Amino acid sequence: MSDGVSRRSRVMGCLIGGAVGDALGYQVEFDSWERIASDFGPDGVTQMQYNRVSDDTQMTLFTAEGLLLAEAGAEVDSVRLAYLRWLQTQREPMPPNGSEGLAAQPWLYARRAPGGACISGLAAHDRSAAADWRSTLAVVNANSKGCGTVMRSAPFGLRYSPAEAYELAEECSRLTHGHPTAGAAAGAFAMITAHLMNGEAPQRAVSETMLHLRSGLDRSETADALGAAYALAGNVPPGPNTCAPLGEGWVAEEALAIAVYCFLGTDDVRAGLIAAVSHSGDSDSTGAILGNLYGAAYGHDALPREWASQVEGRETIETLAELMAA
Repeated sequence: MSDGVSRRSRVMGCLIGGAVGDALGYQVEFDSWERIASDFGPDGVTQMQYNRVSDDTQMTLFTAEGLLLAEAGAEVDSVRLAYLRWLQTQREPMPPNGSEGLAAQPWLYARRAPGGACISGLAAHDRSAAADWRSTLAVVNANSKGCGTVMRSAPFGLRYSPAEAYELAEECSRLTHGHPTAGAAAGAFAMITAHLMNGEAPQRAVSETMLHLRSGLDRSETADALGAAYALAGNVPPGPNTCAPLGEGWVAEEALAIAVYCFLGTDDVRAGLIAAVSHSGDSDSTGAILGNLYGAAYGHDALPREWASQVEGRETIETLAELMAA
């Protein structure tokens, strides 16, 4: 299904697909499966009644902008500065005079339940001297492994080799989350995305990443979570709430595992996205991660057209995708 897909289509699909999964899941974030079934029916979240994206898409776009503006060897600092610009969008009602790039986009100033660790971690960087930002890493949310590091990390896989993508995503995760599993899950997601951009099949992309994770003990939680996702995908077709054995997605390795389970379990993009958001837990993050994976694997044309065409911020995302694909 991935044969003949252009790089441009994969990049566009990854960024638009992430926004689609985010918007689909944001409708029910924090809702229990029982509440979702009551509101949407037993088939889960089959409609995009609201097109609004969350902080997941916002931060993904700022990751991309940071990488686009980065000089070679200074990617982490450039992404840090991009995240600080995102932090300002969560503090101000509208773009200040003189704003440029994404910071000049009024729609990105919506506050959509941003992750606490992302806000507090970046606030610590905002208070520190610019020259001392690396020393801040040692004290930022040392025990946090929330999924906020994973849901923003697809862009690393769009511009770098699998190994480079892993390293950059892992290091950038430490800007806000200090737990090793947060970095390993972010790195694994970026690595899978990079493999997909190279035309690798989903199973191979995930398998290669699992082998990489097994090289370090501090990556074992993420490796185990992906192993559980791989096993579940081979036995239980993705559907509403079938991901429950993998957790709720609030922490990094669980969010990645839920998305990977749906990704490996079906190449029906619509069915997979519905399954990824129709569960108790962090539905927008699991949907966003899966949307990124589907888009990178199968390209923009594989996304459900009525969802992809109406998602919030599409014009901005398209422009950024064109730059990332160049």
